[in-house]
Amino acid sequence: MLKNAEFELGLVLHRRPYRETSMIIDFFTANQGRQSAVARGMRQSKSDRKSLLQVFQPLHLRFSGKSDLKTLSHVEPAAPAYSLKGDALYCGFYVNELITRILPQGVSCDAFFEHYLLCLDALQNNVDNEVTLRRYEFALLDELGVLPDLSSSSDGRDINVACFYQFQAGIGVVPFEPKQQNKSNNIDTFLGQTFLDVCEGNWHADSKRLAKQLCRKALYPFLGSKPLHSRALFKTT
Repeated sequence: MLKNAEFELGLVLHRRPYRETSMIIDFFTANQGRQSAVARGMRQSKSDRKSLLQVFQPLHLRFSGKSDLKTLSHVEPAAPAYSLKGDALYCGFYVNELITRILPQGVSCDAFFEHYLLCLDALQNNVDNEVTLRRYEFALLDELGVLPDLSSSSDGRDINVACFYQFQAGIGVVPFEPKQQNKSNNIDTFLGQTFLDVCEGNWHADSKRLAKQLCRKALYPFLGSKPLHSRALFKTT
């Protein structure tokens, strides 16, 4: 076992073939954030190292090299792998893909790394998947510095529980004009109380629908129009 100062705690996000015998593996680590490394000879390896380098397996890692693309020089298990099955497995692919698509290489985000582990633990333990994903997405938006304030509207006023509002990315919670207040059946329009419920973690059908819509809109500028592969596997995430 390596001493604490010598290893990096991380998990595999994605891996792909590299040259004839190696693989490039994208890791998410506690101290270095997202990190890519070459695992030399892994495609031909029959050792335990090859079986360890799977998604959702906490690992003790050591990297070498000075370029952005490191070389994986050591790997060993840090804890039992998270056991994700069925819908939870597809949700796990989704949370990994968000990291791969959005977070830059080599930028430490230790607080968000803890949220990532909490998310995997919740998925493993059959906590409400939808709520788990929204909490994870909110943590990601906070890490990106764009988590919206849902307790006040874009005009600086406190949310009125009896009025209707919409969320607009880059602007925030936008109140409806009085003449539009009767359009409460608009799929993009929610009562102020629903925004406050999301703030307080009071989950019901409307607050879940608002949180999902809000996260999609807020993450779109970072993801762009390129589809997420994980959503093709699991449409309800």
